[in-house]
Amino acid sequence: MGIKRHGAPAAAALTLALLVVTGCTGTSDTPAKSKGSPSGSGAATVGAPASVATTAKVCAKPGPGPAKPPKGAVTVDPKVVNDLFTKTQKSPPNTTFWLKPGKHLLEKAQYAQVIPKKGDRYLGAPGAVLDGRKTNQYAFGGHASDVTISSLTVQGFVPPQDEGVVNHGSADGWVIEHSTIQYNSGAGLMTGARQQIRGNCLRGNGQYGINGYKEGDSIRGLVVEGNEIVGNNTDDWEKRRPGCGCTGGMKFWAVNGADIRGNWVHDNLGAGFWADTNNNDFLIENNLFENNNGAALIYEISYNAIIRNNTIRRNNWVEGRRSADRGDNFPFGTVYLSEAGGEPRIKARTDKIDVYRNVLENNWNGITLWESADRFCNSPANTSGSYCTLLVKDTARCRKPAIADPPLYDDCRWKTQRVDIHANRFLLDKSVVKCEDKCDRMAVLANYGTYPKWSPYKGLRVAQAITRKQHNRWHDNTYRGPWTFVVQDPSQALDRAQWQSTPYRQDAGSTFRSRDGG
Repeated sequence: MGIKRHGAPAAAALTLALLVVTGCTGTSDTPAKSKGSPSGSGAATVGAPASVATTAKVCAKPGPGPAKPPKGAVTVDPKVVNDLFTKTQKSPPNTTFWLKPGKHLLEKAQYAQVIPKKGDRYLGAPGAVLDGRKTNQYAFGGHASDVTISSLTVQGFVPPQDEGVVNHGSADGWVIEHSTIQYNSGAGLMTGARQQIRGNCLRGNGQYGINGYKEGDSIRGLVVEGNEIVGNNTDDWEKRRPGCGCTGGMKFWAVNGADIRGNWVHDNLGAGFWADTNNNDFLIENNLFENNNGAALIYEISYNAIIRNNTIRRNNWVEGRRSADRGDNFPFGTVYLSEAGGEPRIKARTDKIDVYRNVLENNWNGITLWESADRFCNSPANTSGSYCTLLVKDTARCRKPAIADPPLYDDCRWKTQRVDIHANRFLLDKSVVKCEDKCDRMAVLANYGTYPKWSPYKGLRVAQAITRKQHNRWHDNTYRGPWTFVVQDPSQALDRAQWQSTPYRQDAGSTFRSRDGG
């Protein structure tokens, strides 16, 4: 994140369940502290997502499953160890399983897991729990498509880092709804194409609530709606692997088309939402992001997104304050767009990053647009490994001398461009955030390009481009509080008049009231 930290793959390659792997096997025994409902704060409720009242009650009051088995369902008995696995194995595809109330257990073996068949449905009765006993790595795996898991609590599983408990194989077409996935290591669940994740409590998992990664980068049409995503990253992976970029409420890698709406994302130890590397066509709307230790929302080396009607408050206090206390002058944003922009040549619902009608209240900093001059295809500063931009199929072309000339000069670099920030409310009361400075910044900037030796982006080329030439624009916003504006590099902090004047001419049509508060 920022100058010094970039995301790592959500999972460079998922290991097969039958291979011997090593990794984290710890998990939290106690829930992360969280509030029972979204907190209110006066003016910030303007523009708040209509679905917050529903999503707020997911963990406190999960929707009950069927009290009796549906007609034709196979009943699973918690008194019989491994009954779920055995009956799944013996039943044909498209079977419905009803798990009776009680604690269901698998065989006490590391790789023991349920392998569904195509179209299988797993319905939990009220009080049905599938428990991994800190022994089983995975709950539901395999590659069968169109599986449904509903109204079931899944807890106590211990997958390695970057791997998930539910849909471990990232199979396509799964529906995971009205379930509680909690207190596991790794990720609560993985995703495949056409997956729907609706109305779940994803709580207290060791790394992520959701890890949106599939080997081969084939995830399309993902829906994450109406979930409570709270208190994840209990194993504090950034402390264990500094700079790993591998923590938070939810992480997405190379997903093409996703709707993220109506979720309550709060109190995660890291970022609330993180799209990292060649994601495209995201709609992020009507969510409530609050009290996350890091940024509410990171959209990194990715393309084309709509970010609208979200309420974003009291995020980034921990990580923002930590960086300020160590003397780091970089404006880490609560909404952080890093080498991410609109690209008309890539098909999506929009050809820009459109940020509008959001309310940001009392976060550590506002919106930061950042671009690393040293991060491009084949550069050692490209922490996304062998990945290149979506505009270049043959990565080997991005080298000297061809990279110095069009079209590769532009196409080999992830660019923060065509970002349109408008009709938002930015509210800041420093007495609430408890800060003197470094918490009040909007920013559009880049570093001074230095390496590798063959880089065509050295010096101020990228910093000048992101600031003045790449169609990044703030306008028609409302500001309350003492905001500062950073341009080109962290040392250039402007007041409102300078920000609105030549040569930057930002925030035309915006209104400002400098006193603290809403």
